[in-house]
Amino acid sequence: MFDKDLVLSILHQIDEALGKSKSRSEQIHSADDFTDSPAGMEKLDGICMLFISIGEALKNIDKITGGSLLSKYSETDWKGAMGFRDIIAHHYFDIDAEEVFWICAHEVSPLSITIKRMIEDLR
Repeated sequence: MFDKDLVLSILHQIDEALGKSKSRSEQIHSADDFTDSPAGMEKLDGICMLFISIGEALKNIDKITGGSLLSKYSETDWKGAMGFRDIIAHHYFDIDAEEVFWICAHEVSPLSITIKRMIEDLR
């Protein structure tokens, strides 16, 4: 068995980071909005930092739970989320703004829904 309170705490941190990434990307309508101005680049940097934190937190949950929790929510590409963290952290200068934009537009909300469901299920 794993430390449920610790996992819940981490899930709440992930939920908060997803909320921040969603609000920070609301005014971004294309990858060009990230790359065409210093303010856009700051948003890209901030969102990428949140994605690093989310990916690292997911890795910690997987380790703490011995892989038993994330596998219960197979609709989510956990490997992809954790792997994207590695790409950002280790290849930052090769970040593709189009990919970050796509993730913001298509992956953040579904992941947020899953994280909220996990929190409810663990309560």
